Amino acid sequence: MIQWYIVIDRISRFIRSFSPGSSKSLLKDVVTLTEKTGTKDSRSSFTGSFGYVMATAASAVGLGNIWRFPYLAARYGGGIFLIVYLVLVVTFGHAMLMSETALGRMTRKSPVGAFQSFGNSLPLRFGGWINAIIPMLIVPYYAFIGGWIIKYLYEYFAGNTVALAGDNYFTDFITSFSSAEICFIIFTVLTFLVVLLGVGNGVEKASKVLMPILILLAIVIVVYTIAQPGALEGVRYFLIPNFRKFSWMTLVAAMGQMFYSLSIAMGVLYTYGSYLKKDGDIEKTSRLVEGFDTGVSMLAGLMIIPAVFAFSGGSEDSIQSGPFLMFVTIPKVFENMGLVDIPGIVFFLMVLFAALTSSISMMESGVSTFMDQTGWSRGKCSVLMGMIMLLLGTACALGYSVWSSVQPLGMSILDLFDFLTNSILMPIAALSTCLLIIKKAGIRTVVEEIRSSSRFRSQRTYTFLYGTYPPSYCL
Repeated sequence: MIQWYIVIDRISRFIRSFSPGSSKSLLKDVVTLTEKTGTKDSRSSFTGSFGYVMATAASAVGLGNIWRFPYLAARYGGGIFLIVYLVLVVTFGHAMLMSETALGRMTRKSPVGAFQSFGNSLPLRFGGWINAIIPMLIVPYYAFIGGWIIKYLYEYFAGNTVALAGDNYFTDFITSFSSAEICFIIFTVLTFLVVLLGVGNGVEKASKVLMPILILLAIVIVVYTIAQPGALEGVRYFLIPNFRKFSWMTLVAAMGQMFYSLSIAMGVLYTYGSYLKKDGDIEKTSRLVEGFDTGVSMLAGLMIIPAVFAFSGGSEDSIQSGPFLMFVTIPKVFENMGLVDIPGIVFFLMVLFAALTSSISMMESGVSTFMDQTGWSRGKCSVLMGMIMLLLGTACALGYSVWSSVQPLGMSILDLFDFLTNSILMPIAALSTCLLIIKKAGIRTVVEEIRSSSRFRSQRTYTFLYGTYPPSYCL
């Protein structure tokens, strides 16, 4: 059993000293302590289907649900966007979620090993590493954004509601390297400690605690918000289809959100599938994950859009402001509520839990890949992933301050990582999975894996989708 008070003490001494010798000593000590868990030689697994569902749902539920889903729904027609999104989730999303999970469980490997289980050709190695690299590139900038959440939560606890609602507060914060970097490091350490504990003691237990609390907090905020004067107008704006805003971009936006929200083509489902026991019902657990994820997205829409209508007049520019919706518009809404700091504390605590659970899953995917490919212990691989997060996340922080003039492809460093992963690598990863199933593993093989633990009720639909549309759909 890891003596965590020793680990935490040594981390605190490292932060205070910053000397190369002490940092090397700390990393060695952390690795030594974690190697005592005995996770090096055996494949970890979730304790049961409930643990898998909570962990996978926690992976899927993240910042994309809280701020991205509401503003996309507002921008692309409200209810019509919701209809398109739900249709995609229960068809293509369901099929791909089951596929990645089944391939992970079948091979008992993370993405690289899963692909190479069907051969060692260059295309298979390429497909495996594309799926593995994506979470390694996303989690550093995701943790950097997680640092913003920690900053806002701290300020609400400190009673600075008025200051947070200022027009320039967010910009001043992210352009201050030291403040943004410290918050980023805190978030990274929290993620690191959970992953270091392993699958059963860390990832699963954290998900079982954080997910129910997240949902409870979301419900509390929704109930309070909808009860406010003017909020029902926001509910109608969110739920009623606006066909004037419907276009082919509605479909594109809904597909992109589905991939991002369900953790498809991010390597995570392969990894978590490899931890799922053979008696786990893949079809049922996939439906539950989709239900949790979509439910939180709907709660986020019912939370944020009605709040903007009730307390800020329902400005379309405010509702459709993307990331600024959470860090600029929402603090102004909380100030107008006049309830001191409570709404801000509850909201950003919920957002922190959502960000942490997703960050944990992405870091775990990277750690699992390194463990499979190198044979190293969880401790060594966790330290390696932690260093990658610190290096790339710090680059994102510098991109808003000292390196603000560095604009590759006309984007900030954070936006560049986001563009590379979401717009380039994830479509390639999704297509590689489709081709792996169709050309190498075989649809029948994946179907048999799903059927091995339960009745596969949607088998005909699954076979039809993978036999007809996925390659063109992924493109």
